[in-house]
Amino acid sequence: QVQLVESGGGLVQPGDSLRLSCEVSGRTFTLYAMGWFRQAPGKEREFVAGIRWTGGTTSYADPVKGRFTISRDNAKKTMYLQMDRLKAEDTGTYYCAEAKWELSTNADEYDVWGQGTQVTVSS
Repeated sequence: QVQLVESGGGLVQPGDSLRLSCEVSGRTFTLYAMGWFRQAPGKEREFVAGIRWTGGTTSYADPVKGRFTISRDNAKKTMYLQMDRLKAEDTGTYYCAEAKWELSTNADEYDVWGQGTQVTVSS
């Protein structure tokens, strides 16, 4: 069973940067793809970015393209989300998740989730 632990959230001002980390423990030899999702109060959880563990193919939601960068370090078994030029609308709880089979933007296609880390962008 894979366990995921997010870290790196915080309170920042618009225009600032943050880097989120997602540490993976447990079995990793069958990892296919992972993703970052976020959920703002009163809103549904939404896809932010995803990456194939082997090969590194990435996918981004339109609102974060050009500002966020997803990456992974196989040796450290850690996935990252570099968030630059943050906006107030990026505020929310950010979750990392393991895909059941393949890289997807649909949260239903992910079956292991971390506990989340809070990101607040406010002046």
